[in-house]
Amino acid sequence: MPRWIWAVAKDLTRDDFLGGKLRIFQPRIGYRAGVDPVLLAASIAAKPDQSVLELGCGVGVASLCLCARVPGISVTGVELQDDYAALARQNAVENEADFTVINADLRKLPAHLRQKRFNHVIMNPPYFERAHGVAAHDAGRDVALAGDTPLGDWLDIGARRVGPRGYLTIIQRMERLPEVIAALQGRLGAIVVRPIAGREDRAPELFLLQSRQEGRAAFRMAPTLIMHMGQAHTGDKETYTPHVRAILRDGAELNILP
Repeated sequence: MPRWIWAVAKDLTRDDFLGGKLRIFQPRIGYRAGVDPVLLAASIAAKPDQSVLELGCGVGVASLCLCARVPGISVTGVELQDDYAALARQNAVENEADFTVINADLRKLPAHLRQKRFNHVIMNPPYFERAHGVAAHDAGRDVALAGDTPLGDWLDIGARRVGPRGYLTIIQRMERLPEVIAALQGRLGAIVVRPIAGREDRAPELFLLQSRQEGRAAFRMAPTLIMHMGQAHTGDKETYTPHVRAILRDGAELNILP
């Protein structure tokens, strides 16, 4: 019996994304995708017949959200952890998506991937540095939040896979913005950064950054994306702004540079 079948009842949940357009198997305990990969997918201005590579795809949430919004694209995901890669493949089948999952270390990509370049390379790398934190008890969660691959390696490998005039897009914590920009210096250009804040008058905690192969435009900082209405959370109700709600529930596009 395939592992995913016996695991569903005990070890997995099946969660709705994009207002139920997608149903995604995730580990009940371990790393569970939230809104970040959905925002990443929404920010990719892909067109039908284009190719997309996601490094560190997990169970496939970002790639599958992108497939749902842009029919006709071809998406490849690379995932280090065997069980997460298996779930990503199953989620691709369940959601009838053109999404191929490669179980590999991104530092040791298969030869056929090293020889291919993509219109879009996307990533949601671990937010925290291994040297500055304590390992999580769950191995899957630990790899997703910190891992052993330096952020610079993610960006170097991603930049190598971007095709002519193609784009690399990343979502990451704000304190790592200087590190990301430094890693891309001399590699990709036309950098645009869109900060993401929980509420108005709060400092951004995350950012989306997009850069382009052969891009020559000057660095640009886009307006901050505000996630929630009001100054504080009050009561057990959803407080997403209309724009963010449309992204998360309806699969709307998120322009990095409005």
